[in-house]
Amino acid sequence: MMSAFAIVSTSFAVALLCAVLMGYAIQRGATCMVAAVEEVVNARKLTRLAAMLEAGLWVMGGVLVARVFGHLAMPPANYEVGLATVSGGALLGLGALVNRACVFGAIAKLGSGKWAYCMTPVGFYLGCLTAGPRLARPLQVASSSLLFDAELAVLVPLALYALWRGRSVVGALRKGDVLRRIWAPHQATMVIGLAFVVMLLTAGNWAYTQVLADVANGMITGLTFKLLLFAGLLSGAIAGGWTAGLIQPTMPAWRDVLRCLLGGMMMGIGSMLVPGSNDSLILLGLPLVQPFALVALASMVVALFAGLLIERRLARA
Repeated sequence: MMSAFAIVSTSFAVALLCAVLMGYAIQRGATCMVAAVEEVVNARKLTRLAAMLEAGLWVMGGVLVARVFGHLAMPPANYEVGLATVSGGALLGLGALVNRACVFGAIAKLGSGKWAYCMTPVGFYLGCLTAGPRLARPLQVASSSLLFDAELAVLVPLALYALWRGRSVVGALRKGDVLRRIWAPHQATMVIGLAFVVMLLTAGNWAYTQVLADVANGMITGLTFKLLLFAGLLSGAIAGGWTAGLIQPTMPAWRDVLRCLLGGMMMGIGSMLVPGSNDSLILLGLPLVQPFALVALASMVVALFAGLLIERRLARA
């Protein structure tokens, strides 16, 4: 039999590999909520937004399969819906607008050699650090996920959807040079969703923004492993930019550095209000059909949409 240490080491190695793969997919697909809403405003298309929501479907399917086979631990906490949920989601959207990228997009841009986005995680941490002690967290709700109440009815259509979407993966592999090509949004978010599920089963509930929030709140249990996963995520994104020839030794402009710092701080404060940022909301709250996550995401999208419309009208004026 394998020792407990060997099992833990193997699980962590798998989780670290998935973190690297997730970072690579985020960079390759330029995954970002700001870009998704901007596509709706400017091009009247839902391609990127639908792809980000699709990531939640892949997680949903993976979580249900794990639950059926008895490999799913206790689901994450659910929270009440209130004014803090709405205002926190709006602040996530406005912070992403200032930053010109959500927390996903910051990783994609950082992997593309835009070094000012190094300040986005720093700003996010500072926002959590300053706001955390001053904000009352919403009360937890002792209720099971709506998803688990209808798991069998959901599994069949999800399985058919997975088979249909799997055709695009086969097509991409046949074209070759998968590592160098820019991925379609649906292909990238499929990899992100599946990698997240494996990480959820091997390393527990993990999102890089949650790591930053935990550090800011003094929660250091398992911190070393979580920081290594964060490093793996960044390494994967940078590897994506390197293979695409985007990494350049250039210094960012100071105004971009300050903009990313401010945007990160706003998103950090928003995540304290919700609680949670758009990576955990999309990859966990949405698949588990948690009302607070749905409301926060809707508020974020509305804030982004309104902000981009105002920007466009001011530019025309």
